Amino acid sequence: MYVYSLYLHIPFCRHRCCYCDFNTYAGQEDLIPAYVSALCREIELLAAAADQPPQVGTVFFGGGTPSLLPAAHLQRILGSLDDHFELQSKAEITLEANPGTLSPGYLRELHSSGITRLSLGMQSANPDELALLERGHDYGDVANAVAWSRQAGFENLSLDLIFGLPYQTLYSWQQNLRLAVSLQPEHLSLYALTLEHGTPMQSWVAKGLLSEPDGDLAAEMYEWADEYLAESGYPQYEISNWAGSRRAGADLRCRHNLQYWRNLPYLGLGAGAHGYAGGARTANVLSPAAYIQRLQNGRARQFPRTPATANFQLIDKQTEMGETLMMGLRLTQEGVSKAAFKDRFGINLEEKYGREIRELQSIALLEWAGNDDDRLRLTSGGRLLGNQVFMRFIN
Repeated sequence: MYVYSLYLHIPFCRHRCCYCDFNTYAGQEDLIPAYVSALCREIELLAAAADQPPQVGTVFFGGGTPSLLPAAHLQRILGSLDDHFELQSKAEITLEANPGTLSPGYLRELHSSGITRLSLGMQSANPDELALLERGHDYGDVANAVAWSRQAGFENLSLDLIFGLPYQTLYSWQQNLRLAVSLQPEHLSLYALTLEHGTPMQSWVAKGLLSEPDGDLAAEMYEWADEYLAESGYPQYEISNWAGSRRAGADLRCRHNLQYWRNLPYLGLGAGAHGYAGGARTANVLSPAAYIQRLQNGRARQFPRTPATANFQLIDKQTEMGETLMMGLRLTQEGVSKAAFKDRFGINLEEKYGREIRELQSIALLEWAGNDDDRLRLTSGGRLLGNQVFMRFIN
């Protein structure tokens, strides 16, 4: 029986940031009560479509800004999950949160409701950079959010930061990361800025109103960060993620995201959410209003579809193998195991992709590691050119 990860999309924001291309909406907070009801209904219908209650190991509230939801709404959603799914006793339950939306009382309510992990969108500690990103908080808000979270009982905190910004210097980035580490989070996610099509920031750069990010400088920032975090007790485990080792015996990697990177099944609920289960990919309708309407009128469908499903695509074995390589190679230490690949697909990894692997080895982008060289992984140089590697395994 599969153990699923469950992604719940909360598409509401007070303000849509200039670099963001996620399925988020500002000024629609009045839809939140109806949206929560629709999300609970989708949970019920998805479980009803399954042969037995789906077993869930991780839950992730993403957005948008999930911390805009009152704690009572989050408790209602978790109650619905508990009623209709089989949540493991030590399930990882993560909530993304904007530091500017948090208070000590709210955090206590989150902790008592069963949330076990917080992912805080710090992004930067520099006021000018936060203004450029149109973020509604400052570093003081982040420090307060961390302190209040600890007081509320949270023992698993992650901070997100962005580097490679227009006008950002290496020194500024170093200061940002040092300040983040000084807060002693268990986990750090560092993302290079991408100018996504259709975003205001992409338009500003195209029109010459904003300096284009410096790719070479961003690579230097990345390499410095990896070295600094290793020295600070945060070994890298995925291209953009580092997990602390200060708690003896604790695996502080994000279990939910490991499910994605291992190309294992996950269910996506909410407006615009994506899933991968039953040999198929699903994508829900984007509009929150349309999502609400579909769930008000809908009935159970064939698992993993729900009334909100707008796209359904069967994944063949060839595609699944390529995606398993593409995702697994993001895991910088674990990589892709020859034995696990053979168990899953009934074919040797080198038999299937020998030519591609040898070519990428010859230019020092891939290497074999682990016991008996069982694991295929990116080299340190390959991490900077990951997309060039991944595309070799996708048809």
